[in-house]
Amino acid sequence: MAESMSGYTRSHRCTEVLNAQLGESVVLMGWVNRRRNLGSLIFVDLRDRTGLIQLLFDENNIGEEGFRKAETLRNEFVIAVRGLVQKREGAVNESLPTGEIEIKVLELRILSEALTPPFPIEEDSQTKDELRLKYRYLDLRRPDLQKNIILRSKVAQSVRNFMSSEGFIEIETPMLCKSTPEGARDYLVPSRVHPGSFYALPQSPQLFKQLLMCAGYDRYYQIAKCFRDEDLRADRQPEFTQIDMEFSFANADTVMETNERLIAHVFKEILDVDVELPIPRMTWQEAMDRFGSDKPDTRFGMELVDVTNCVKNCGFGVFSGPAGTEGSSVRGINAKGMVDMPRKKIDALVDYVKGIGAKGLAWLGLNEDGTYKSSFAKFMSEEELAELVREMGAEKGDLMFFAADVDKIVYASLGALRLELGAQMGLIDENKFNFLWVTEFPLLEYSDEQQRWVAMHHPFTMPLESDIGYLETEPWKAKAAAYDIVLNGVELGGGSERIYNPEIQEKMFAALGFTPEEAYDRFGFLLDAFKYGVPPHAGLAYGFDRLMMLMTKADSIRDVIAFPKVKDASCLMTGAPSPVDGKQLEELEIQLNLTETEE
Repeated sequence: MAESMSGYTRSHRCTEVLNAQLGESVVLMGWVNRRRNLGSLIFVDLRDRTGLIQLLFDENNIGEEGFRKAETLRNEFVIAVRGLVQKREGAVNESLPTGEIEIKVLELRILSEALTPPFPIEEDSQTKDELRLKYRYLDLRRPDLQKNIILRSKVAQSVRNFMSSEGFIEIETPMLCKSTPEGARDYLVPSRVHPGSFYALPQSPQLFKQLLMCAGYDRYYQIAKCFRDEDLRADRQPEFTQIDMEFSFANADTVMETNERLIAHVFKEILDVDVELPIPRMTWQEAMDRFGSDKPDTRFGMELVDVTNCVKNCGFGVFSGPAGTEGSSVRGINAKGMVDMPRKKIDALVDYVKGIGAKGLAWLGLNEDGTYKSSFAKFMSEEELAELVREMGAEKGDLMFFAADVDKIVYASLGALRLELGAQMGLIDENKFNFLWVTEFPLLEYSDEQQRWVAMHHPFTMPLESDIGYLETEPWKAKAAAYDIVLNGVELGGGSERIYNPEIQEKMFAALGFTPEEAYDRFGFLLDAFKYGVPPHAGLAYGFDRLMMLMTKADSIRDVIAFPKVKDASCLMTGAPSPVDGKQLEELEIQLNLTETEE
C-alpha cells in the first residue's frame, strides 16, 4: 500500500549528496534501480534524474518492521528514505559520483509500488524500439535518455541567453494558420465555426516572422513547434522544433556571422568544445562537384573526381555516351588501399547505388603488380586506362568506383557511396564537429512530381543581385541569396535574404507559374503588408532536434524528443492518430468517405 510523504521534504537529489555531508541526516526520494538482499543486510541503488546512490538497510538501524518493509522492495518502486551519510563499508564504486558513500537508512516509506517493467530500465537498451515507444514513460527513465532531454533544456536556455544578449525579442507566432501549400503537405485542422474551411498547422513561422519585420520588431527569434506531413526518417518527424530567427536591415553576412557566434557560444558552454571561427564557406556547386551533396560531411576526403573529358572518346560506351551529353557526366571516387575488396562486397555496393537511382556502378582496381581488376577494362585501351588512373590520382592498391549518368544521379549515387565507404573504411572521426556554410543555391529546382519549377527554399528567397535578370528569361539559371549551415553531413539549418521588392516578388511568382490572382489568394496578407514599407530582411532556422541529435551523438532524433512518433507518424504510446466520435464529426460538418482498406 502506498504511504504518504507527509512530513518528508526531500533534502537532496541522489548525486547531490557528497563526502562533505558525511554524518549528516538527509531525505532522499526516487526509484529502486536494483536491490541486493544479503540476509542481514539489504542494499538498494536509489535512482533519480541525477544518477544513483547506494542505500544500506540494517535491521539494527531501521528496526524489524522497517527491515521487513525493505525486503518487499522491487525494481521501480518509488520510495522515500531518511538516513545518515556514511563512508561505504564495502568496495568503492569509482564509476559513480557517489561511489565512496552510502546512506544508512533510518526510516523508509514506500510511496508507490510498481509492476515488473516490460523491459530493463538501463542505458543503451537493446529492447526493440516498438516496445520502448509503447511504454515511453518507462523508456524516458533510462539514464542516457534523461541526459539527452536535460541537455536539450540546457541548450535551449543557452540559445535564449545568447539571443537576448544580441537584442533579439522572443515572440510566439500562431499555430492555426492559413494553408499556403508550397512544398511539404500541410496538416489541416477543420473549423467548427467556419464549416468547410480549414486551418493549417505551420510548416514554419516564415510568413509571420516576415510580417514581424514589417511591424518593426527588427530582431525576432522563437523556439517554434512546426509540422509537416511528409515521409519520416532518422532525422525527420511530423512535428519538430526550430530555432527560428529573422533580422531587419541585414544581409547574408550579418546572419552568418551572428550565428557563428551563437554556435560557438552553445558548443563551448554545453560541451566545452571550441568551434573554430569563421566557419568555412562553400558554394552549392562546389559542394556538389566535390562531395556529390549539398550537405557534405567534411570529416574525411574521398572527394569526387570529374573524369568526363578524360573518357569522352574512350571505347567504353557506358562512359563515352554520358560524357558527350549536356547535363550528364562521368565521375569517380577513389577508395584508397581497398583493391582487395571481395567481389561480393563490390556487388553489394553496386546494388546500394542502384537503390538510389543509378543504373549501375563501374569499378577499377589497380593491383600491387600493376595489373587491373575491373568491370570494364576490356572495353578500354591500356593508354585510356592509364590516363583514367592518372586523372583519379590512384596508386597501386586503390579501388575506384565510377558513375556515368545525368548529373543529378551521378551526384546522388557517388555522394551516398562516399558516405557508405567512409563508414566501412573507418575514415569518419566521430569526435569531430565539422561545420560548413553552403551558399549560392539554385533559386529553383524542377519537380518531377509537379512537372514544374518550384522554389528550392521558398517563394520569398531573394535571388543574387547579379541574377535578378534571369527571372523573366531563364529563371532556372538564377542562384539564391541562400545559405545552409551543415554539421557532419547533416543540414542543421537554412536561411536566406528575403524578397522585399514587390516587382522582384511578382517576377518570382511568375517564374513559379503563379498568376497574380493565385499569388494573391495564397499570400495576399503578406503582399499587402509589403505595400506599407518593408525593411530589407534575412533570417535562418535551425532544426533543433537535429542539433540535439548531433550534440548527443544519438542515432535518431527520436532519442532527443520526449514523445516522438514512429515511421507512419503514429504514437505507439497514446494510439494517435485515432478515430473520433461521430458527434465531433457532425459538429464539424465532416462526412468520412473511407475505402474498405482505410476502414
